[in-house]
Amino acid sequence: MKNSSLPFVDNDKKGKILIVDDEPISVQTLKHILEKDYEVFMAKSGIEALKIAESIQPDVVLLDIIMPEMDGFEVFRLLHKNPELSDIPVLFITSLNESECEAHGLELGAHDFLTKPFHAPIVRLRVKNHLELKKKNDLVRYQRDMLAQKNEELEAALASVKQLEGIIPICMYCKNIRNDSDSWEQLEKYISEHSEAMFSHGICPDCMKSRFGDN
Repeated sequence: MKNSSLPFVDNDKKGKILIVDDEPISVQTLKHILEKDYEVFMAKSGIEALKIAESIQPDVVLLDIIMPEMDGFEVFRLLHKNPELSDIPVLFITSLNESECEAHGLELGAHDFLTKPFHAPIVRLRVKNHLELKKKNDLVRYQRDMLAQKNEELEAALASVKQLEGIIPICMYCKNIRNDSDSWEQLEKYISEHSEAMFSHGICPDCMKSRFGDN
């Protein structure tokens, strides 16, 4: 079962945003727009981004498509191969003339796009929306995992409980029980073997009178 801990339940806690771009101006611009509301991390390459993502498990990734050595598409694929990172929303960073890149990003499963030059209110709104959506999805997954865990515990508990069902032959005189092997045994022994019941011994008033008289 996937880790069922809920990493982002404190509404006062800042979300973690990872910005991945090899252009320092773009990184600094996005950092300036977001650092007041979020904890911002930065990476200059795809390899660095993957290492940071594994370390901090960000809540949202802003990922430039055009980068040397490893482009944003490859970073996206590798993020989604990692079960611990695959649910993180990724917003691709594109330029106005990169419509083909946006189309390919959508095919891969990109969550959204931020277009250069950045418009601060749009950046804040899109990051906020995806962060809120991730929090809700995390809560649903947590509740689902907890329910599955409780079901497993219940099934294990039920499996350990023995039940008496159906018609049980009992001798009308000695009150012995006919067991599954078609032999007769004491009622106490039969119930002990077929249920979780435990016995304590006492004496009823009628037996007390018949055995010891009225004294």
